[in-house]
Formats: sequence, C-alpha cells, structure tokens
Amino acid sequence: MKKLSRRARLLTGTAVAATLAAGTFGALSANAAPADQQSATVAVAKADVKDKDLTQSTHLTIDAATRAAQATLDAAEDENQRVTVAVVDRNGNTIVTLRGDGAGPQSYESAQKKAYTAVSWNAPTSELVKRLEQAPNLKDIPGTLFLGGGAPVTVDGAPVAGIGVAGAPSGDLDEKFAQAGVAALGK
Repeated sequence: MKKLSRRARLLTGTAVAATLAAGTFGALSANAAPADQQSATVAVAKADVKDKDLTQSTHLTIDAATRAAQATLDAAEDENQRVTVAVVDRNGNTIVTLRGDGAGPQSYESAQKKAYTAVSWNAPTSELVKRLEQAPNLKDIPGTLFLGGGAPVTVDGAPVAGIGVAGAPSGDLDEKFAQAGVAALGK
C-alpha cells in the first residue's frame, strides 16, 4: 500500500474536519429556533380545517378508467374501427389513454380533447357542436374540441370523468364507442 505524503494527509484531514464541522453546524442550526417558534410551527401543523372550508369530489379509479377505455376500444374493434380512447378525470387530467392498433397519429390528442370537452360541459360533444350555432366562440376555449366522440361519466348527475374517442370515420361512431365505455362502468 502506498503511503500518502505529508501534504496529502494534511489536506485529507482538513477536508474531513471541515465536513464534520459543517454537519455539526447544520444540525445545531436546525434545532436552534426559539422554543416559541417551534411551538407555533407545531400549532399550525395541528390546526384542523373547518368542514365548511372543504369540498369533496368523486373520481374514477385507474381500474375503472382502464375498464371503460378497454370496453370502448373493444366496441370499436368489433366494428373494425381503429381508434384512440382517452379517459380524463373531473379536472380534465388524463387517467388513461389506449391507442388502438392502426389508429391515426391525430387521434391521440383529439381523443383527449373530446374527453376534456365532454366532462367540462357535462354533455356529449355531439350536443355541444349544436351549441356552437348560438355561441361560436366556445370553440376558442383552449384544450377543447367540439366534434362528436366525447361522452361524460356522471354520478348523481354530476360529471366525474369524460371519455373521448377519435379515429372512426365519423363523430357519431366515435361517440357510440365512447358510450360503450360509459355503459361498462354501470355494470
């Protein structure tokens, strides 16, 4: 084993001492807050929020979203259609997306936007297309797509998710497949 030079031993020892000092200083600093500040922090951490300041929402589980997406994809495949299916939660966040074999590249984003649109307005996107006649600016809302193929998933009339389908030759077919996914959740 090679013996370290005096200079190397001195530098190594200095580095070790500095590391130990920094660690000790950090530990002491972390615990150096006055007792009244420490108790205030604990009091804030233990404060209970009043029930009137809370709201609850219902969300699909990943298993339910996957089951709905698979039922949708199966319905499309039964009719030899190549589609993409997206399931989003109440906030429009994607839970699951299944891209069927041979689905077009545009179908991925379109399915997500249709699902988002359906859950946002709690209506099938084919119905929302009709609303554009009275309010054409609706289509300008970011992230939306006003084409048939989106269906909301509801619990007691309130939207909890949306299923969007894209890739079939018509929005009517896309929406028919989306409704098969909604129906699978009721079983």
